[in-house]
Amino acid sequence: MEAALRFGTVGNPLSTPPRPGGTIGGIQRIRELGLGALELAWVRSVRVSEETCRQIRETAEAFGIPLSVHAPYFINLNAKDRAGYHASRERLMAAARAGYLAGARDIVFHPGAYQGARPERAYETVRRRLQEIVEELREEGVEVTLRPETMGKSALFGTLDEVIQLAREVPGVLPCIDFAHLHARAGDGSFNTYEEFTEALRRVAVGLGPRGLQSLHVHVSGIAYTRKGERHHLNLREADLRYEELLRALIDIGAQGRVLCESPNLEEDALLLQETYQRLLKPEG
Repeated sequence: MEAALRFGTVGNPLSTPPRPGGTIGGIQRIRELGLGALELAWVRSVRVSEETCRQIRETAEAFGIPLSVHAPYFINLNAKDRAGYHASRERLMAAARAGYLAGARDIVFHPGAYQGARPERAYETVRRRLQEIVEELREEGVEVTLRPETMGKSALFGTLDEVIQLAREVPGVLPCIDFAHLHARAGDGSFNTYEEFTEALRRVAVGLGPRGLQSLHVHVSGIAYTRKGERHHLNLREADLRYEELLRALIDIGAQGRVLCESPNLEEDALLLQETYQRLLKPEG
């Protein structure tokens, strides 16, 4: 069976040499490792020149490495005050504009927090604001897919159903499905079996049709959690996430797209995931 998923890291591999270093070196290192994708971790701020974006784009094209961007963490499309929302909006748009120049076509972001609002009310606010952002980016010619991420704490906006519904209602939006976050959000060790992973993927297929599974953008890592949800990422072998069952579910449902690793050891776990996936693809016997 042909591989339909590309594996990579969120942020440059830890083994990226100091020269050329930066994203250019990260792309080259991804290729040397035999991985197939890189997510640029612009999680603190977006400070990159147009010339650097051009160099990133040309390097990624030369090495055949598709790029995505993780926008700054400090985004809340449900912010109560206008100043907070304006700052969040500008961070997301800056990531989209620079990412587009750098050759990335998928922009991952944390959509926000409920801040005491009912989930239904928060959803309407996030949807309306996301629609406005998408429309302005399209007017500028910034043709990217915005990907709200499933989040790992119950206080945060970003259930699987919420991000699927956003993708249904706002053109130019698709989910980023972080399976470790969904496992941690449950808080009780659930959402961690082949059956649960498969059911989640079926919900994506039902909600979004063929495009939902043909262009998946997945985050995977080990994760520590309490009953309130995520605490921090762990390496896969130090955590309880049943990643082999997840990969089996992705194969059996015919998923295509990218799997990006956020474990602390980055490329070590990305390679573990890729090697496990390739082993599961081989016919038995």
